[in-house]
Amino acid sequence: MANSSKDKQKNIAKNIAIIMDGNGRWAISNSLNISKGHSKGVEIVRDIVEESVKQNISSLTLYAFSSENWSRPKSEIDAIKKLVVKAINEQVPDLKKQKVKLKFFGATEDFGSKILSKIDEAETATSEYEPVLNLNVALGYGGRQDLVNVVKKISNKVVSGEIKSEQINGAMISDFSCSPVDDIDLLIRTGGDKRISNFLLYQIAYTEICFVNKYWPDFTKEDFKDCINNFKKVSRRFGKRI
Repeated sequence: MANSSKDKQKNIAKNIAIIMDGNGRWAISNSLNISKGHSKGVEIVRDIVEESVKQNISSLTLYAFSSENWSRPKSEIDAIKKLVVKAINEQVPDLKKQKVKLKFFGATEDFGSKILSKIDEAETATSEYEPVLNLNVALGYGGRQDLVNVVKKISNKVVSGEIKSEQINGAMISDFSCSPVDDIDLLIRTGGDKRISNFLLYQIAYTEICFVNKYWPDFTKEDFKDCINNFKKVSRRFGKRI
């Protein structure tokens, strides 16, 4: 019996998130300063953004700096802050050419006024057109804290009488989350570790996860395409019997 058109349909990963792990270990393995690993990681981001545009991805969400990363050495954090400014200055022109909209989320206020100003400048510059790709960058983000903040916001509205408790639903949680994207189709993690590290806890409820045994600076466009192609082959049931 010939396959129906429905059988032939493939999963399309429209919303992809990446935990870009391994910059420091890559630098150490190559006898380099850790800051060099982060710099190389930024170069890989440029490549993956270009490929995302080619693959017609709707959104690419990157875990750049977690709330737990503040525990790292001050010298490394200072280097990352400088790199954020440098990356914005260098990459925004390319993002505009590709019609990529840039959005930062998380506790960005913890990075100081200089970086906040750069973030605002970059977001404004890339919001002047209909985007081909939404590029979301998590800075100072933690999934648990995001959910705590959502609970606080909803609770305040219940107490003030703006909403009733029975009106609370999943859509409301998404609305109050700082994440710019609701549901992630595919989560990719480099670096060899198999965990989600407090990233988008609510948004990845039904996400397919691809663990890649490479440090982020070694991740290539071909690796990215392999993850997308493997996603297309997955049977996504969402609890249903197919």
